[in-house]
Amino acid sequence: MVWWLLKYVLLGPLLRLWCRPSVEGEENIPERGGALVASNHLSMVDSFYLPLVLRRRIAFMAKREYFTQKGFIGWCKKQFFTAVGQVPIDRSSGLAARAALDTGNRLLGEGRLVGIYPEGTRSPDGRLYKGKTGVARMALESEVPVIPVAMFGTERVHPAGARMWRPYKVRIKIGEPIDFSRYYGMANDRFIQRSITDEIMYALMELTGQEYRDVYAAKVKEDLETAKKSAARPPAPLSSGKAS
Repeated sequence: MVWWLLKYVLLGPLLRLWCRPSVEGEENIPERGGALVASNHLSMVDSFYLPLVLRRRIAFMAKREYFTQKGFIGWCKKQFFTAVGQVPIDRSSGLAARAALDTGNRLLGEGRLVGIYPEGTRSPDGRLYKGKTGVARMALESEVPVIPVAMFGTERVHPAGARMWRPYKVRIKIGEPIDFSRYYGMANDRFIQRSITDEIMYALMELTGQEYRDVYAAKVKEDLETAKKSAARPPAPLSSGKAS
């Protein structure tokens, strides 16, 4: 009920008015049954506009930090993300990653749509980055198709670090489902996992037109943060020793 009210009464009409979202290829979303929806990730608002344009409800695997902020604002965020179907996952360790996969598989087994960002994090510069193999494991373990989705314009609505949303038209393009049934039963094969993930990222590259980089976005962000800290660090003082 809360989801319905948010989408059609309280929040959805405002989101549509603000960014005039359009969708192409919605017929590629099955009317029923489990499926993985794999999208590029340009902005936090991706998780608002994709559920808005789909007729079916979709559950996104969201980082746990969205649900653990303290105070009243944190409580509001937790209630909102829970209401719109976000599922908190812990990405801090291998055991946590396995638990996240199990959660996704459970939802897919219930016949639900599950949204996932194969890059694992938002693109730092608008390019498409190497996908993590969790999407392949879920597709094989749950035996569901993967539907590639391209988001356009969301990085203009909410650029990284911006405090306010900006009006800009959002476009969403949904590709044809990718069938990986030929690999069922091989979910633990790392070569198969990587091959499937790369195929999904290639489909996203074709849909989005983004430049592809064969490196993880998280590593790029880490390197940028390290460089920023190094640039802000004051230079070491010169030694004041006197020449003899």
